[in-house]
Order: sequence, then C-alpha cells, then structure tokens
Amino acid sequence: MIRETMLMCLRCTGKCLCCVRHAGYSYSGRAAAYAFGNIDPSNIKRVFLLGPSHHYYTPKCALSTATVYKTPIGDLPIDLEVNEQLKATGKFETMDIRVDEAEHSMEMHLPYLAKVFEGHPVKIVPILVGAVSAENEAMYGQILAQFVDDPTNFFSISSDFCHWGSRFNYMHYDKKHGPIYKSIEALDKMGMDIIETGDPDSFKKYLSEFDNTICGRHPISVFLHMLMNCSSKIKVKFLRYEQSSQCHSTRDSSVSYASAAAKVDDSSSS
Repeated sequence: MIRETMLMCLRCTGKCLCCVRHAGYSYSGRAAAYAFGNIDPSNIKRVFLLGPSHHYYTPKCALSTATVYKTPIGDLPIDLEVNEQLKATGKFETMDIRVDEAEHSMEMHLPYLAKVFEGHPVKIVPILVGAVSAENEAMYGQILAQFVDDPTNFFSISSDFCHWGSRFNYMHYDKKHGPIYKSIEALDKMGMDIIETGDPDSFKKYLSEFDNTICGRHPISVFLHMLMNCSSKIKVKFLRYEQSSQCHSTRDSSVSYASAAAKVDDSSSS
C-alpha cells in the first residue's frame, strides 16, 4: 500500500514551518528530505505537527493523549502545557490512543524530526486535523497563529498531492498538457502556485473546481489561515515535486509528492 505525504517547512530567523509528504519512505523520502533539510534545530524548542485523519472521522482538530512519541532513533516528548492551553479553548477534542497509533500522516514525520533534533531538547504538539469546515479552518488558523510569531516554534504540515487512477476514483486529464503524467503535474503545480500566494480562499476555490485528491487539504488550509493571522509576513516556496510513477494510460496510477519551506519575507520589513 502506498502511504502518501508532503512536508511544509516554515523557516524564519529561527522559526520554521514545513509542508511534507507522508508516504512510505521508499516512495517519498527524498522529497521530504528537501524540506527537513531546511531546519536549523539550534533555536527551536517546540514542533507543532499537523496531519490529516485517514481512518477516524471528526469535524474538529484533535490532540494526543500520549506523553511521548517513540521512534527507533529517539523519543519525542509531547508538550503537555501547550496541549492544555489548546484544550482550554474548548475547540479541540482528544484522540483515543488507538486512533493516534493508527494514523500515519504524522507518524511518518517523526524519524526525520528525531534525527534533525538529535541532541537538542525539543517537544512536539501533534494535532490531528479532521474534516473541518471552511469556517473552522479559519478558526483553527486564528488560534494557532499566535504560535507562529514565537521564533522558538516550528510547524510541520503533513499532506500529499494528487492520487491519480481508478483505484483512487480520480482521473482528471487535460489533454493539452500531453501525457497523463504531465497533466497531473500541471494540476498539482497549479495548486502549489496558489499555496505559495498564501491565500486560503484561492486554495479552496481550486479544490472546489478540480477536486484534486490532496489528502492534507485541511491541514494546508489551516496553515494558510495561520499565516494570514500571524504578525510576521511569511513567504512560501516549493522545493521539490515528484510522482511515484508516470501515468501513460487509464490503467496506471500514481501519487504525487511535494515539499515546501516558508520563511519570513525580509523584504517586507524595509
């Protein structure tokens, strides 16, 4: 089974945010590395990890009940104080431990984070983003925006791009781009260009028009609302794009992977 993922990395004078794929490492590990490689761990104390829910339905965002996430290369303690702060808003639910263990979208990021922050004290705040409405995407973005302005915080956003083929029930094809895989690339890059503008409304319109099978659409939308509501001017740039295979016929299938980094736009302060 292909497990998909994307990473977004925000990097701004010590604070970071990244958007990364969450597929199996053999499929998308290289794409993810382009984003995680942007992280400077020296001044980061906390990582917020936002990922979509693949197995559990909730119209809200959910927090972990665990105290630590263990990986083969190091443990990542959960920031219980920030968890309580978020719970106090009354807008978050908590994940059952079985839901937490079954979800791979955030899990696939953990070894990268454990390696990058090896030797550096860091805590994580996992947030499972459910099938939230557009209004709630904006609301969660407003709640989390305060943390973006803290230079000791880092945000890792887990997603993927197009799942194409009959197995995914999605076969959009615009022949003007040539082969199917080129049409997929054009569709994905249209979405990537919109994400780079930082406009959540434009991203929502893109999804409504093309229904691109981006499983992390809700975490990405929350992220875009965070950037709209924080004090810093953030610029997003995609670093890498790949497909698991090239589709040439309707019998083929593929999953797209992308990684991006976001950083403070220094030119805006002049």
